[in-house]
Amino acid sequence: MRTQMTGRMPRMTVGSSRNRWIPPLLFAVAFGYLEAAVVVYLRTIYQPIRMELHPGIAPNELFPVITVEALKHRGWELERQLYIELGREFATVVMLATVAWGACRSRREWFALFAMMFGVWDIFFYAFLRLLIGWPASILEWDILFLLPTIWTGPVLAPVLVSLGLVAAGLCITWREGGDRPYRAPLWSWGGIAAGGVLVVIAFCWDWRNVTAGNLPNPFRWDIFLSGLLGGLACFAWGGRKGAAERSGPCRPRHLSA
Repeated sequence: MRTQMTGRMPRMTVGSSRNRWIPPLLFAVAFGYLEAAVVVYLRTIYQPIRMELHPGIAPNELFPVITVEALKHRGWELERQLYIELGREFATVVMLATVAWGACRSRREWFALFAMMFGVWDIFFYAFLRLLIGWPASILEWDILFLLPTIWTGPVLAPVLVSLGLVAAGLCITWREGGDRPYRAPLWSWGGIAAGGVLVVIAFCWDWRNVTAGNLPNPFRWDIFLSGLLGGLACFAWGGRKGAAERSGPCRPRHLSA
């Protein structure tokens, strides 16, 4: 039996709509390698300066950081590279968000896919760094996580936990959407999620003045970090349950039509 060619793409079912997300997630894995490669290049560029400022420092040790003043004393080129790196970090987030946007049909889908892409990208970033240069040697080793709007620092375990939470949240929303039970949490839940995210960022940026001054970082604020992470995940889970209960409501009789 022949099938007639209409020139149109077949309509996607629930299962095939999930398959739409495979290419963006593969993009996130590849982007993790790209990010790791850039970090390897950056460490190669700045290692001679680090050795000059801190003789005898281990090759993969990131702290104390090179201060902006130290870069300025070594010429405009090195200072300009810092600003180029700030732009690259911003562009990285925009690229992940844009790819997720292009693959989705709703804001909930976008949130879910962006969360998963961000988490996958970050996890594979550390996996590829470990493969390429043997770093980090431990999940408790400290890293420079981000530079906008100021420096973010913390043990590698902390961003990996955030990434796992993002992937779990994205999978939850995807599962709910695929089961025709969209995730629609009340407003207070989203407020709690946002507050948890703010606490996580505060934990990462807590020591920024000390670190940017060229000192070794102080102990990580696990209390603030875990309060934000666990509180945000709790609001996400509880808000989803409350939203589902409010939509279901009491059973109502259906009117039959002739």
